[in-house]
Amino acid sequence: MVLGLLTSPLLVLSRSRRTVAAGTAGTVVRTTAVIVAVSWLALACSSGSTTGTTTSGTGGTSTAPGAPTSLVATPSNGGGSLTFTAPSTGGSAITGYTATCTAGSTTITGNSAASPVAVSGLTNGTAYSCTVVAKNAIGTGAASAAVSLTPAVPTLPAGSTAAIGCPLSNNSFNSSTKVNAYSVWSWSCGTVRTLTGNGIPEHAVTGGNFATPVGVQNISMTFTLTPNNTGTATQSGDIGYVWNSVKLDPGTAGTCTSTATSVNPGGGCVAAGGTDPWRLEALGGAFTFGTDENNAHVQPNGQYHYHGMPEGVIARLGKGTGLALVAWARDGFPIYARYGYVDANNAASGTRAMRGSWQKKAAPDAGRPSTTIFLMGTFMQDYEYVAGSGDLDQCNGRTGVTPEFPNGIYHYYITDTYPYIQRCFKGVSITGVGGPGGPGGPP
Repeated sequence: MVLGLLTSPLLVLSRSRRTVAAGTAGTVVRTTAVIVAVSWLALACSSGSTTGTTTSGTGGTSTAPGAPTSLVATPSNGGGSLTFTAPSTGGSAITGYTATCTAGSTTITGNSAASPVAVSGLTNGTAYSCTVVAKNAIGTGAASAAVSLTPAVPTLPAGSTAAIGCPLSNNSFNSSTKVNAYSVWSWSCGTVRTLTGNGIPEHAVTGGNFATPVGVQNISMTFTLTPNNTGTATQSGDIGYVWNSVKLDPGTAGTCTSTATSVNPGGGCVAAGGTDPWRLEALGGAFTFGTDENNAHVQPNGQYHYHGMPEGVIARLGKGTGLALVAWARDGFPIYARYGYVDANNAASGTRAMRGSWQKKAAPDAGRPSTTIFLMGTFMQDYEYVAGSGDLDQCNGRTGVTPEFPNGIYHYYITDTYPYIQRCFKGVSITGVGGPGGPGGPP
């Protein structure tokens, strides 16, 4: 009788109706039939082959999503992106995607709300097997078919940067109390990119504690129009210039002795002209260099210069969370501020604040002054480059597309994280006249 009920539930119900009038026996038969029918329904509801838990309601049954299809891998420097066709939702909205790339015992993941999924921290030249899964409120769906991804440094497209920012000029009065002078600058392109200017910012300067007033400079710089990424990092303090002819100068000439006991005069530290081993950082440490709201201050000769994010310049450009080209590096590559594409090679991937790959060391170096007095981050030696820990290389740069260079170019970023402004180049610099600064120069 039970086998008959499992295969013919409608027949059981019709039998139960015919035996109701028989009295107690009929009632017993009817009760047995209902119980078996309910068991059959429960069996039917729990015998599917879908992945993940199912739910049932007025809208029907939901399952975990299907597997993404048409997976395509696009390599980049130290990573890549995975585009795909979204799977069926399973009746419950997809909440995100996870890409998993594996090479030997190493597994790297990346997450995104939609295609593509960017994966970073991969080793150039290593082949990874990558898949993508979709997730919803029910669970995680099946993985896509695997594709191979081998990250590499893309080849720099041939061509010139001359079409960008040339010609461009300004002559405007800056009425800020701490400036009170004309900001005059001009960019032109012939065989090289040429900057002439007086080093006066055009944005407001209201904060900061400047030992010397902002003064007019004589800036005359040239930059190559065909930069070449040598792949080798060259240390330099002569980093580059913002559109307004103000210098980017992240380092300082402040130093401390190993036995320093205070940031105050006589405590073993000097803010300029230092020769002791422990190099002071302008931002994020125990020593105050009097920087303003633009992360800038003034050298003894009156030269205003940036140690970090040039907030006034960014605000004037009005890019919001878009990519903002704010400066040119001395090797001819462009410098952007704060935001870059999530996927370096996909302008449709959205933007986010770029993160440098320099990290504070877990423990101070031997012979360092006390971390109780000089918190970690006070000295240049407190940081180390950890490849893949951020979005950028050791020079705070990467290769990828930008609004000005849709075919891709190597470019640098000014970041909110150390080193703030790069401390090295990947190209070759052209000499020029820009005033003092750099390692050993004024702060």
